[in-house]
Amino acid sequence: MQTLNNAARELPASLSSHAGYIRIFQPGKLTFGFIMPLEGYPLSPWPGLDDHLTLAKQADEAGFSSLWLRDVPFLDPTFGDAGQILDPLVYLGALATVTRQIALGTTGIVLPLRDPVITAKQALSADFLSDGRFVMGLSTGDRPAEYPAFGADFDNRDARFRDAWSLIETLTQKNFPKATSKFYGHLSGNLTMMPKPAGKKIPTIVVGRARQEISWIAEHGDGWIWHIGDFGQLPDIIKWWNSLLPAGVFKPYGYATFFDLDEDPDLPLQRGFNGIRTGRKALINLWEQQQEQGVSHVALNLKPARRPVAEILQEMAEFVLPYFPATNFY
Repeated sequence: MQTLNNAARELPASLSSHAGYIRIFQPGKLTFGFIMPLEGYPLSPWPGLDDHLTLAKQADEAGFSSLWLRDVPFLDPTFGDAGQILDPLVYLGALATVTRQIALGTTGIVLPLRDPVITAKQALSADFLSDGRFVMGLSTGDRPAEYPAFGADFDNRDARFRDAWSLIETLTQKNFPKATSKFYGHLSGNLTMMPKPAGKKIPTIVVGRARQEISWIAEHGDGWIWHIGDFGQLPDIIKWWNSLLPAGVFKPYGYATFFDLDEDPDLPLQRGFNGIRTGRKALINLWEQQQEQGVSHVALNLKPARRPVAEILQEMAEFVLPYFPATNFY
């Protein structure tokens, strides 16, 4: 397949008018958003969720592109992070009521632990309640200890991920479908799921590798968000990713990272374990370079942040967001 830079590619026709998707993802552009909760809790495995809806509203009104929710059903002390504590799709419903334009997504629903029929229903509900701002990220998770609690087989999670993905796609896009799955139920054509998406489909991206071949992700996913990785390898990763896409079609590549914005705007970029600490000037320089390399989105996890998040949001809205604006659909 032909390799093109992102700026020369076009959004898939099925998503070119999807409010949430185009707010986050545009050919040749880098945007950034936040992984919930909007709270720093560097010394605790879980957040306090103080003013979390107020801060979400602040992020929305400031013009940021996205809020992302993780799927962490348990606190596993060996990981030391319980995420936003609240169930992601229930929480998304609450966020939809206090925001108006920011995209709401998941990074990502641990699909092998969930019934895909219920997940499809929840996704359609989230799409409806958010007025088409929902972007569904799916994963296989990174915590093996969760699988026995759900009675789920850890070893075949890759196959069940693909099976569940196909079933969700069928349920959300087709009326009275017929389908047979290997690990889940079957559809006989006598039932249909409502409401159908506000647009042509719910954009569905892969978060992490989900134990899939990258070619499978490129074919089936509407984008890919991976971990922060080695910045020196980004150009090769994105070139590889784009080489797997149909000629002329844009599908975004992004990464997630722990993030601490220092109050000193001149602080050089510091890389730590799976995260960055930096002043805003070095951050702008980094993202300008990565935008040229083809990075489409960065999802920032504020867990290590030491400053009040309201201050971080204000500083980034004033000084960083103008360089990397979200697309305003409304």
